[in-house]
Amino acid sequence: MIRRRTVPWIHRWSRLIIGSIAILGMLDSGYLTLEKLTGSQVACNAGCDRVLSSPYATPFGVPLSLFGFLAYTTMAILAFGPLLIKDNEKKNSLRTQDKDITWLLLLIGATSMAVFSGYLMFLLVTEIKAVCPYCIASAIFAFSILILTIKGKDWPELGQIFSTMITTGIITLVGILIIYANIGSNAVAIDDKGVTKISGPTTYPEPPYGWEVKTISGPAELALVEYLDKIGSKMYGAFWCPHCFDQKQLFGHDAAKKLPYIECAEQGNNSNPEACVAAKVQSFPTWVIKGQTISGTQELQELAKISDYKGPTNFKYKLK
Repeated sequence: MIRRRTVPWIHRWSRLIIGSIAILGMLDSGYLTLEKLTGSQVACNAGCDRVLSSPYATPFGVPLSLFGFLAYTTMAILAFGPLLIKDNEKKNSLRTQDKDITWLLLLIGATSMAVFSGYLMFLLVTEIKAVCPYCIASAIFAFSILILTIKGKDWPELGQIFSTMITTGIITLVGILIIYANIGSNAVAIDDKGVTKISGPTTYPEPPYGWEVKTISGPAELALVEYLDKIGSKMYGAFWCPHCFDQKQLFGHDAAKKLPYIECAEQGNNSNPEACVAAKVQSFPTWVIKGQTISGTQELQELAKISDYKGPTNFKYKLK
């Protein structure tokens, strides 16, 4: 009697488990992306705010979580795809080929995600120095998928696994270095009209003040901030908020000191979170001007228009 070889349970269920974990990753990263794009606050501790407001969280101006969502979506498709092809005589060969190809793609994707997640965990500990449960969960998902990809298939050669992982890991690390090459610089550029375009923060915000405003205020910026204060305007923000920093940069160093600014973060200087709650602030920065609530960083020309400001408008800065 010929005894049939028993298929390990992990080989039978690995694709379903990998796909399920990928869906969890989609929910995790999708939520962060939605909150980031809408300017809402993430339901989490202060560590999440500090992580998501760091320059590492928005490479090329795009939320990093969006790339994570796309990566997890791809992994879910690769995991579930071959399972949708029914087993029969005509399609059995196609299904086998698809399984082999998708396993290799799963290994490449899982390795890349694990390396990237490992680097981000390194940043959390050494640079950002904060705890973000969503980020940690995403890293756990990525490493779990990698382990299941390695253990969930009877690979014909171990050398294929190692060579693929090493090559993918090197390429991923090079990509990471390229993506974050400009972190730490704080350059500005002058356009052909003589107006300075400001760039966002590129370092971690240290409490209680965050980033130092280095732009120079002109007469127009000083006149506008004095007018806004005179009519009772309010700007609500947080020291760790990069958009609040952009707003202050538009005004310049001297004018920023005169802003009718209310600090909402508890670790911030002269913090007044109760006032922010009373004003029903949902995102930073939030302006309240003549009873009108405006969310997001505003060009000074726009603030002048909203407030009916009639003074000089030859402002020196604008958003990048």
